Amino acid sequence: MHGFYRWSAKWWPGLIPLAILWVAAAWFSTPPLEADLTARSTEALKSTVLDKTQITVAGRDVRFAAEAFSEEGRRSAVGAVEAVPGVRLVNDATRLVAEAKPFVWVAERDNVRVTLWGTAPLPTSKARIAEAAKTALAGTEVSDRMGLKRGAPPRFDGAAVLLLDQVAKLKEGKATIMDTNVSITGMARDLGGREAIAAALKNLPEGFTVAANDVKAPPYVFQANKDPVANTLTLSGYVPDNAVHAALVAAAQRKFTNDKIVDNLKASIGAPANFAPAVTAALGALSRLSTGTLVVNDREVKLSGDALYDVASEQIRSGLGKELPQGWTAKPELSVKPAAAPVDASVCQQLFKQNLTNGRIRFETGSASINADSAGLLDRLVEVAMRCPTTKFDIVGHTDGDGDPAFNQTLSEKRAAAVEDYLIKAGLPGDRFEAIGYGATLPLASNDTEDGKAQNRRIEFVVRPNP
Repeated sequence: MHGFYRWSAKWWPGLIPLAILWVAAAWFSTPPLEADLTARSTEALKSTVLDKTQITVAGRDVRFAAEAFSEEGRRSAVGAVEAVPGVRLVNDATRLVAEAKPFVWVAERDNVRVTLWGTAPLPTSKARIAEAAKTALAGTEVSDRMGLKRGAPPRFDGAAVLLLDQVAKLKEGKATIMDTNVSITGMARDLGGREAIAAALKNLPEGFTVAANDVKAPPYVFQANKDPVANTLTLSGYVPDNAVHAALVAAAQRKFTNDKIVDNLKASIGAPANFAPAVTAALGALSRLSTGTLVVNDREVKLSGDALYDVASEQIRSGLGKELPQGWTAKPELSVKPAAAPVDASVCQQLFKQNLTNGRIRFETGSASINADSAGLLDRLVEVAMRCPTTKFDIVGHTDGDGDPAFNQTLSEKRAAAVEDYLIKAGLPGDRFEAIGYGATLPLASNDTEDGKAQNRRIEFVVRPNP
């Protein structure tokens, strides 16, 4: 016995270094093992669809937490971690993603950005929808506030992407998916946008229905601006089609004979009823102003600027509303241009000639009735006459060579008298001028061509020499 104790006393102190080496080996080998199991567990989940995944390894035991989008997917993910070589035990802390009832998704647009909120069914769906928003709304900030929940209807992604294309056509508004019901509200960015959105919604994926489409069209605006300094009339805004476009430009050319027409009009659907006759009448009123702006917004006509003289201002105010089609309203905001400085007889004659070089006073065919297109030119002639308060002049009528000479003589006199009557109604004293007709006896060009005949049908203002 004494020998045994003497033997054991010799060998057990040698166990201490071995224990230290074993503890050290365990200490230094565990972290690499845990890191390896963490990496292999993460790799095993690479093909799974999960959210908020967490892998924690203690020795060879794994705590696995995640949110799965189906029970089958959850079980498959747990099994994948359990199958990782080296894993002894899996502490399953997984659960299903919450289900949304109802399932709601929204894309909302304002002047600054598009915000995506509500829920998407999968991370891949969320990424796809966010990318589709950036593509459809290029140049617009996209704020992604979407969450992830279960419960999306089949073909949800396709419906959301289609709606994003429609949100791109809005100036402001929002598109909503609630289960399989789709709604969209707001103001279309361009004319025709409302109709384009309605057409696109017919292509929603199977199973989806339009619960509401409350997209409004932007105001249908036509504008014309008369600039006397640049001698331009600028047309902008919308017209319903190419035929109306051409007709309105032609009307402007007849009414604004001394102005260059700058045509910035675009054709678009959405024009109110009787658009063309309303705009034509409004252009006639604008032609009588020295400077002015015409804004046609839906069925409202706003006319602002300076009339050339007091009577013209009163005539335009009272006449515009009567000339517009039924259901249209006129809002004239007119002042009168300050009177220009008087000029002598030679300058007066030059001004008359200058106004009548590019334009001519028009009459209805075979009649002494003045065509409405000539109102602007007549007002400018009235203004010239007012600048020559001591000058007397003749209003001379001429016709082309067609028809009976006696008829042409009488017609030329009546047309000169009609212009005289216009000047008297404008406030000019009748003893300052006299109406004269020469029929076809003093042609400017040959009556063998239509162009020549048009030149011969004319009214001239001839200043009388001072006695």
